[in-house]
Amino acid sequence: MYRENPLTQVSKQKGLTGHSYPMHGEKEETKIMKIVINTPVGNVGRVVTDQLLQAKEEVVIISRHPEKVADLVTRGASLVEGSIDDPLVLDRALNDADALYWANPATLRPDYDDWSAQTAQTAAEAVKRHKVKRVVVISSWGAQHGPGAGPVGVLLAIETAFKAAAPEVTILRSALFMEDFVSVPTVWNQIGMIATKGMIFGPFHPAKKIPMVATRDVGAKAVEVLLDTRWSGFRVIGVHGPEDLDLSSAARSMSEGIERPVKYVQVPLDQVKQSMLEAGMPGSFVEYIMDMYAEQTAGRADPAEPRSAETTTPTSLFTFSREVIKPAVEAALMRMNEVV
Repeated sequence: MYRENPLTQVSKQKGLTGHSYPMHGEKEETKIMKIVINTPVGNVGRVVTDQLLQAKEEVVIISRHPEKVADLVTRGASLVEGSIDDPLVLDRALNDADALYWANPATLRPDYDDWSAQTAQTAAEAVKRHKVKRVVVISSWGAQHGPGAGPVGVLLAIETAFKAAAPEVTILRSALFMEDFVSVPTVWNQIGMIATKGMIFGPFHPAKKIPMVATRDVGAKAVEVLLDTRWSGFRVIGVHGPEDLDLSSAARSMSEGIERPVKYVQVPLDQVKQSMLEAGMPGSFVEYIMDMYAEQTAGRADPAEPRSAETTTPTSLFTFSREVIKPAVEAALMRMNEVV
């Protein structure tokens, strides 16, 4: 089945960077693609699933929890129920598939590295068996260094597994998620501190510049890559947000967006560790995360991919702060007032 290339609408309407596509109204017929999503409820995966459904692609989602994806099934996604580390589940999902979107799920398990690498290898073998032509993998800044950087360290093994599995593989190495300030359980998630003290804390020097990206932009870039039929081979692309920001500038952007004072305060790594332990995080997990922060603060996990028009995405931290962080801060203040 064929229809007008969805990039005619999606790319132009979303303002994506990196490629030029036909203007709205111009015809470019393309084959409907069967695309498998392994993390349809993830921060990025839900964006990808949503946009592919809007584009009228044939979307297959894998999930162990049907209730969490019921809305996506109602909109037309096909559900393969089960775990992404199960070869039989992967076989059902990838049968006759054109492409696979793969993101390594964040999960608190003691064997996270081994499980992540083995699961990716299992999926890569399924990709080979079913002759899936295209794979898009979500990775992270600093993944090029491999083991020793906490949860980022395993991503190189995942990239390598898929590199050998399909003729067309793109690795998207994303910057620091802006969502880390709000919804992702990391040291950056400090909505309460922003609301009560007007501060954000972190282990980086205030002048260190870091690329920051909204997950909606990462998802949009993944959709762009999945649907662009003009590339082939293996490539690694950074997804860097609109600009690199030092933490002092990031705090100013956040302050302007939420219309409340915010400043950045650097804290030693051992204090970061203690705060995570006091928050109830398992000790083994804290040590794992500290490995990542140690690499990042030392500059050994900086992005390998230079910033370019292709790696630059539109959502600024100011916009994200106004649209996402401000409502979260206001909700936190309301809850605090209710307790009082």
